[in-house]
Amino acid sequence: MKATRGSSELKEELKNRRFRMKREKVVTVPWQKLAQKAYSQGDVLIERDEQGIIRVTNSKQTTAAIVEGSSIPSQVSKERERPLLEHSPTVPAVGPAVPPAGHSKSAHASEMHAPTGGAYKAARSWRRGTVTRRPRRPGPAAALAGLAIAALLIPAVLAWPREEAPPSSTPAVQGQVPPIAQKPGAEAPAPVPDTTPAPKPAVVYPEPEVRVYLTKTGTIDTVTMEQYVTGVVAAEMPSDFGLEALKAQAIAARTFVTKRMDADDRSGIPVEGADVNDTVEHQVYLPYNSLAESFKEAGKEKEWAKLEQAVRESKDTIMTYKGEPITASFFSTSNGYTENSEDVWQQAVPYLRSVESPWDAEIAPGYQESVTMSRVDFLNKLNVTSDAIPVSTIGQTAKPFIQILSKTAGNRIKEIQVGKKVFTGIEIRQKLGLRSSEFTWTTSGDNITITTHGYGHGVGMSQWGANGMAQEGYTATQILKHYYNGIAFGQASKLLYKDKS
Repeated sequence: MKATRGSSELKEELKNRRFRMKREKVVTVPWQKLAQKAYSQGDVLIERDEQGIIRVTNSKQTTAAIVEGSSIPSQVSKERERPLLEHSPTVPAVGPAVPPAGHSKSAHASEMHAPTGGAYKAARSWRRGTVTRRPRRPGPAAALAGLAIAALLIPAVLAWPREEAPPSSTPAVQGQVPPIAQKPGAEAPAPVPDTTPAPKPAVVYPEPEVRVYLTKTGTIDTVTMEQYVTGVVAAEMPSDFGLEALKAQAIAARTFVTKRMDADDRSGIPVEGADVNDTVEHQVYLPYNSLAESFKEAGKEKEWAKLEQAVRESKDTIMTYKGEPITASFFSTSNGYTENSEDVWQQAVPYLRSVESPWDAEIAPGYQESVTMSRVDFLNKLNVTSDAIPVSTIGQTAKPFIQILSKTAGNRIKEIQVGKKVFTGIEIRQKLGLRSSEFTWTTSGDNITITTHGYGHGVGMSQWGANGMAQEGYTATQILKHYYNGIAFGQASKLLYKDKS
């Protein structure tokens, strides 16, 4: 007999039915809540949705949602439609009321006895009963779903690792031929010997020590090479210069002392046991042990950090020419050019050539300075008698009492005549205490005003020029190669260590 909506046979069938879900938790709902809804011929599905709500659905897609012991009727969407449980209500109920312990087979449940107390229980697993079900043919939707699943599984199957060719866990060695798959029983080929030489470990040489004679105290300050370079850079170059300029200065200072120590040069040292002194005769040096405190007291912690960074990033680097450390001379400010070494020291050095240095005129505060002195004082300093100066210079044939005779490649005065006496530009600079041998002059009454351009001897690296290059983005290497022609770079520790060994 066919069960109709509201028929007692369907209600009786539902009473005799228990459904168990996959989780152990069992939700108990009063049967009276479900009894308010009638269903057709037992085509019923009980399921729990994503929010944990248990729904009872018949073949007409009418559901009763069970929440906290109450049922809420709703309409199931066609997109979420699931196959319905088919069975005949006329089949008697068989099987135990509760599945055996450990049994968790997922399937539709068969006829089961109704629980006592007027309530039924639904958990998250189905229990397969012994009732024979009518087989169903898959519809078009199921066929399409099967094809989609097969399309997704095929790439995964193809990508699954094969057991017959497991990946090798042995790392490849440079120069070694990878193993070739051999047939069973075949002899393996002889391994190809690896003739690649093993890399040699980097040699670390001990850091040299520098013994500095302190002229004020008459003592010797023994410090490491990098500490000495820090003291020289702090004394010789303004700390607010660019980092690359400070690095270039550190390399120049390290090269200067390395050359002296390599040649065992003790000139300018009044006592035994020192390598250099702390004056401009060698390089100005500030004792390292008090440097950090001095910068801190002056409120220049950032400048101190930058100075340490410059020395650290240029550590152990020196300039070389044909494998030997160079004479790394430097000066403050150029007149727009540097000098050839022979125009200052009467010796031509291939890497100390005259080059342009236009940055000084733009940024150096002491690029141009003037000094005024009396004519008498001027003549006395030059040891020129007043009778050598003509009384009058009126007329075209009369010669001025100061006359430039020649200039150097760096545009400095090479020779100059004062009265009847001829001087070099360097002699004039030294006797008059001028900042540079590039100067001009004017007279007014009994006074003479001399205007200089640049500051220093002009050989090697210009410090203000280096700072100008650093401001334009040049590196320390580019700065040094501009001011020192054809140089290379080496290690101070390596050179001095080999000399000792």
